[in-house]
Amino acid sequence: MIITKLSILIPAFNEETTIFELLEKVIQIELNNNIQKEIIIVDDCSTDNTKTAIDQFCLKYPNADCHYFKHEKNMGKGAAISTAIANTSGEYCIIQDADLEYDPEEYNDMLKPVIAGVADVVYGSRFKGNNPHRILFFWHTVGNKFLTFLSNMFTNLNLSDMETCYKMFRTDLIKNIDLKEKRFGLEPEITAKISRIPNVRIYEVGISYYGRTYDEGKKINWKDGVRAIFCILKYGALKRN
Repeated sequence: MIITKLSILIPAFNEETTIFELLEKVIQIELNNNIQKEIIIVDDCSTDNTKTAIDQFCLKYPNADCHYFKHEKNMGKGAAISTAIANTSGEYCIIQDADLEYDPEEYNDMLKPVIAGVADVVYGSRFKGNNPHRILFFWHTVGNKFLTFLSNMFTNLNLSDMETCYKMFRTDLIKNIDLKEKRFGLEPEITAKISRIPNVRIYEVGISYYGRTYDEGKKINWKDGVRAIFCILKYGALKRN
C-alpha cells in the first residue's frame, strides 16, 4: 500500500499547558516520501483552556489540515481515540497524546517499515533503542512490563511495550475493529484484537520517552493498571472462542 497521508489522532483532556507546543511540533515535522499530515483533535470535555490553546494554534497555522471534535461529557481517552479513528482519512494513523511525553520527530522512524511495505501496525517501544528516556517511577516500569508480559501470553506476540502511546495502524484495519474500552483499557483491547487479524504484520521501533510526574499532569494511576489486567483477560479470552 502506498501511503500519501498520515492521520495524527490526538485525544486531549485538560492539556492547556502542553497542547499548543505539541501541535507545533506535529505541524513542523516533515515526513519522509512527502507524506502529508492530517491532525484530528478530540477534546474530551476539558474544563481548562485547552480549547483556547487549540484555537490559537489554528489561527497561527490556518493552512494546517486540522480537525477538531469535542465530547459533550468526559468519556475517557479510549472514547476520544475511537472518535478520532471514525474521522480519519489517511491510509495510516498514529495515536499522539496531547502532552509532551512522546516526540513527533520520531514519526519517520515509525514510518520506516510502513514505507518499506512490510508493516500493517507499528508500536513505538520505550524499552528498545538508545533514544533518551526520562528516569521516573520504578513501579510504573515494573507494572508496564508485567502488563506487556501478560498481554503477550494471550496474544502470542513478543512486544516489549504494549502500553505505549505510539501505535501506528493501517487505517482500514483499525476502522474495522469494534473498540469497547473508554479509558486506558483501550491499549490491551487494541493489542488483543489486532493480534487476531489474519496475517497482520506487526513491528516495533525504539522511541524516546519524556515522562511526566503527577505534579506535571500525569493522569494514569493504579486503578487503570487493574483495569488493564481485567481487559487483557477479557479480550484475550475471546481468542479461544
